Amino acid sequence: MNDIRIGQGYDVHAIADGLPMWLCGIQVPSGRGFVAHSDGDVAIHALCDAILGALALGDIGKHFPDSSDEFKGIDSKKLLARVMALAAERGWGIGNVDITIALQAPKLRPLIDSMRSCLADILGCPLDCVSVKATTTEKLGFVGRKEGCEVWAVCILKK
Repeated sequence: MNDIRIGQGYDVHAIADGLPMWLCGIQVPSGRGFVAHSDGDVAIHALCDAILGALALGDIGKHFPDSSDEFKGIDSKKLLARVMALAAERGWGIGNVDITIALQAPKLRPLIDSMRSCLADILGCPLDCVSVKATTTEKLGFVGRKEGCEVWAVCILKK
């Protein structure tokens, strides 16, 4: 029996003026935020997809559809906690996670440690098992034009 699984997740959200920007459970001072049915935390959404993928349980849209009023405006930390409950019910826990955020602005470096800590608390794992990295796209594409954000997440689950 395999007691290690890997999952990969990806998500993207458009950016608009006047909305809050949430990443990895932390509100980012910006004046611009993500267009979404929930709070729009694109990083947590990608991480949920990675964990659900490792569990072979589908994707975030299957579990938390954007057509449901139950999830309108919901704090994505609650979604991640529910995904972790699904993992725990099946005997799985986090080995490690690695997240890459592509966002032209604002700069995220000052918030990375808080993001890692927030995620580690929800995931129930040590801080050194959570990696969050931020990059720009050198002003290329929709990210470079500040129209959106994309995030990739990878996780290892262990029994």
